Amino acid sequence: MNPPAHCPSCRQPMVQKIFARQLYGEVELDFCFACQGIWFDDFESVQITPGGIIELFKLIHQHRDEPRLPLSEPLHCPRCNERLLHGLDVAKGGHFNYHRCLQKHGRFTTFAQFMIEKGFVRQLSAAEIDALSAKIGIVRCTGCGAPVDIRQEHACGHCRSPIAILDPAAVEQALARYQQAEVKRTTPDVEALGDAIVMREKERSRYQRERQADTLDTLDVGDLIASGAELVWNLIRH
Repeated sequence: MNPPAHCPSCRQPMVQKIFARQLYGEVELDFCFACQGIWFDDFESVQITPGGIIELFKLIHQHRDEPRLPLSEPLHCPRCNERLLHGLDVAKGGHFNYHRCLQKHGRFTTFAQFMIEKGFVRQLSAAEIDALSAKIGIVRCTGCGAPVDIRQEHACGHCRSPIAILDPAAVEQALARYQQAEVKRTTPDVEALGDAIVMREKERSRYQRERQADTLDTLDVGDLIASGAELVWNLIRH
């Protein structure tokens, strides 16, 4: 278990929360609700169970209206204090940003970018941004909180995060997908369980046959006659 991390942006102690880990155990994540960011040690972001991701989404939703601090530049690793390197990746919801430690201690991701990664937030197309810019000129970046003039830019000029929205349809689909995955993960595989029972019975039968064979090898003639007589008597009786 790692000690509580200090936020890579505001440097304040982060809040630790525990979620279920794939296969077994727990994942302990560090949150800064003021900066709306998560610190993942190693590969924790892909080790959370589907049910854990749903719980994490609920936690993010609970803190959605809290005052937000803009991210500092540069960000520093809470483990080694080295500067974090900006990264860009792609997932079902579109491109998402994060900041990783070159020493492989982990990565820092904002709430909005994590939701893009997990499919809760949908990246807007160029046509949708153009239509939105006719009504709204400036929006807040989902990655760092900086203002973005969508009449001139289709991505944040500060952190290059794409413009994205919390699409109710995307949220519904993502929740359904994770709920189904969690049910599948926690529901016993009846067929596999049946195979395991059959294999266990086969092993037990084999063990019994081997014991009987060993016992037979040690029996004398008198025992064989007695056993045969008992068998004949049982046949006659029936």
